[in-house]
Amino acid sequence: MTLPRPELPRPSLRRPAFPRPHRVDLLIAVSGLAGGLLLWAFGLYVTDDHVFGQRWATLVPLTVMAATEALRRTAPRFALVVATLAIVGDQLTHGNLATILMFTDVVYAAVVYGTPALARRVPYTTGFITVATTGVLLVWWQNAIALLVGALTGMLSFLPAVTGSIVRNHRNAADAARLRAEQTALLAEMDRAQAVVAERARMARELHDMVANHLSAIAIHSTAALSLDEPATTRQALTVIRENSVAGLTEMRRLIGLLRDSGAETEPAAAPTLAGLDALVAQAGANGGPAGLTVVLDDTREPAGGLPAPVELAAYRIVQESLTNALKHAAPGEVRVTLAQGPGSLSVTVSSLYGERPGPTAPGSGAGLVGMRERVALLDGVFEAGPVPDGESRKRWRVRVELPVDRNDGERA
Repeated sequence: MTLPRPELPRPSLRRPAFPRPHRVDLLIAVSGLAGGLLLWAFGLYVTDDHVFGQRWATLVPLTVMAATEALRRTAPRFALVVATLAIVGDQLTHGNLATILMFTDVVYAAVVYGTPALARRVPYTTGFITVATTGVLLVWWQNAIALLVGALTGMLSFLPAVTGSIVRNHRNAADAARLRAEQTALLAEMDRAQAVVAERARMARELHDMVANHLSAIAIHSTAALSLDEPATTRQALTVIRENSVAGLTEMRRLIGLLRDSGAETEPAAAPTLAGLDALVAQAGANGGPAGLTVVLDDTREPAGGLPAPVELAAYRIVQESLTNALKHAAPGEVRVTLAQGPGSLSVTVSSLYGERPGPTAPGSGAGLVGMRERVALLDGVFEAGPVPDGESRKRWRVRVELPVDRNDGERA
């Protein structure tokens, strides 16, 4: 049996005429009304000149003015209009000092809490009313009392409006300063996050380039040692495995030491340069010998030509990673490393035979190509990688890089 769903009360879509008054405004309204009633009870009036002589008539503008005080923050425009009518009505009775003081507060609140347009108009309007009242009374009375009444009018209307404008400007300036501080903190946090991401990417490239070469050689020769039951081959493979494991462990320890001592005052570690390419090529040739790889270095640069340190590091790492990829995937044959320096650029090319090869291979993840492309992009260079025709119905895998070189930086390096 299906039970009927209880009908929930629907929320009312009608908005209240005025928002709920603020607690501070209610306290001000009650205090003003209590003070006015106390003055009225003791018969303390502002003037004896009146239109409505009844004693109770003074309570009407007092009560209305107290009600506007309760709306000074939530409905400042409406409160100002009603308060203006109440102060005019108060002048037609004996008058109450509390009504006058509450009116000045409503004018002040209209400027502070009202809309920007209202905050701009109220000071000009009250200033005009002050000047106009003074001028009319001077023409009418033609004595100094008109100046006194004009000054009192300005104190009750123009002065509170100017005070509210000053307070509002200070609050706007404080809000703007706070917003700028928050934006600055947000930008600093974004910069910090970007710096962390960039540093992590740099560490990943360095770790991959330093260790991948040794681990690839270890993987290939260990596979060969396990698959071939020849003592000489096994001994040669184990020798290569030991050399690469020791070298890889040394590189790993150096990187860990740099990370641990990054905050301490240590001497800068020597970065690899192109002067170490001979040793790198020799090591790659020893590692790739059992797979039928022959590594050749063709360096056509001038011996005295200096290069900036970032360019040398990037070129060295690109050659290192390209030789690692050749050790993993290249078919038996020649692996050629070519370096050439032209006007304003350094060209690095590493090519190897492209195709299947016999014997063990090492799996690749593609991180090496990503790291090389990132290094070249950081220097605004050109990076190309892919198969190209060899001219003998075979293809070669070629990595070609153009790195811009500033001659002035080269002379200083």
